[in-house]
Amino acid sequence: MTDTASNYNLSHEYRDRIYIRKDIILKLTEHGELNQTSLLSYCGLNLMKHKDILESLEKKGFIDRAEQAWGNKKIIKYSVTQKGREFFKLILEPYEDMFPRKERHVEEQS
Repeated sequence: MTDTASNYNLSHEYRDRIYIRKDIILKLTEHGELNQTSLLSYCGLNLMKHKDILESLEKKGFIDRAEQAWGNKKIIKYSVTQKGREFFKLILEPYEDMFPRKERHVEEQS
């Protein structure tokens, strides 16, 4: 398989929900607060497919969601909570160390 073909396969593989959760919390930790559009874009997510993950993280107290009026529209912003930071450090980081994503594993072998 050529390098281009292998890159194509990696970029279109399924990403486990645990890694999606980690990516969300990581981006919020890095940026402090992000609006919904930016968060989804940074994480490569689709609102229709992944809204349940955001709602679950919020319900469990790992992230906060705030709505702000902006003219006749509303902006939804997310931030990570202290509980989310602890979950990231104690659970998500060690999980990825034990079970690295395939992209990372392939890069390490190159």
